[in-house]
Amino acid sequence: MRYNLMFPMRAVKHWSRWCEGATIGDVAKLVEEAGFDGFSMSEHPYPDKTWLAHGGHHAFDPFVSLSFAAAATSRMRVMTYILVSGYRSPYLTAKAAASIDVLSGGRFTLGTGAGYLKSEFEALGADFGRRGALLDEAIGAWRAAWAGDDHEGPEFGVSGHIALPPPLTTGGPPIWIGGNSAAAQRRVVEVADGWMPMAASGEMAAITRARPLEDIATLGDWIATINKRRAELDRAAADVSFVPFEADLLVSGDCAKFCTSVQPRLGAYAEAGVTWITIEPASRSFTDFRTDIDVLASQLIHR
Repeated sequence: MRYNLMFPMRAVKHWSRWCEGATIGDVAKLVEEAGFDGFSMSEHPYPDKTWLAHGGHHAFDPFVSLSFAAAATSRMRVMTYILVSGYRSPYLTAKAAASIDVLSGGRFTLGTGAGYLKSEFEALGADFGRRGALLDEAIGAWRAAWAGDDHEGPEFGVSGHIALPPPLTTGGPPIWIGGNSAAAQRRVVEVADGWMPMAASGEMAAITRARPLEDIATLGDWIATINKRRAELDRAAADVSFVPFEADLLVSGDCAKFCTSVQPRLGAYAEAGVTWITIEPASRSFTDFRTDIDVLASQLIHR
């Protein structure tokens, strides 16, 4: 099992106080030294205030913040978790992804998804109604740009252009798909390298337009089905990153309680096909974050 640390989203709103003089580089270096294998950043460039008032969150620009993280580290991967493809031109995404892949020494993972926050799409002038189809074509456009090929497509078809340098990673950075929908699972089967399903109660699933996911058995069934379909296409099993069902215990800021709860179930997660555990602590300051990382490292990573 590998471990990915999601940057605490609550830190962004109060960054000048939360950081206590530290930089994102300092945060990432601490995470790498603790033994984590990944460091990730979410994306919400312009969320609406109503969503924020009902549990939403801010985020640093993922490419800017992950560049700081990559520059301060040497081993762990830096990841978007997740980048909403429809918020920008696929060629801007391809350039940013190739740039950070090269400059990080091939340590970038492009976690992406169709997105669900309609108000943010509208604020950005993005097409919410066609977001799924546009994501499908964007993935093809990314790969074409990374390979130096022309992309033929109804929305993003372009010829006679090139973006250099190409990614350091052969074939481009790994692409992981976020979400529980049938379309998300199809992308994991057919074109992506990994999957980021999300625990979701029936109520949460209705908000995010996801399929409910409430137990490890269901998660295991979904992963088995995806990997079976990938095998039929001569594709290797997918990487699967998952925020544990026990993550609700982190909301209180008590990482020890979370560790006690999730540790006995790590074997079950692994047996279900999860290859990465993603953890977002609810640390209230950089001092608290140091303590939380120590707890997570000692009780989970180095247990």
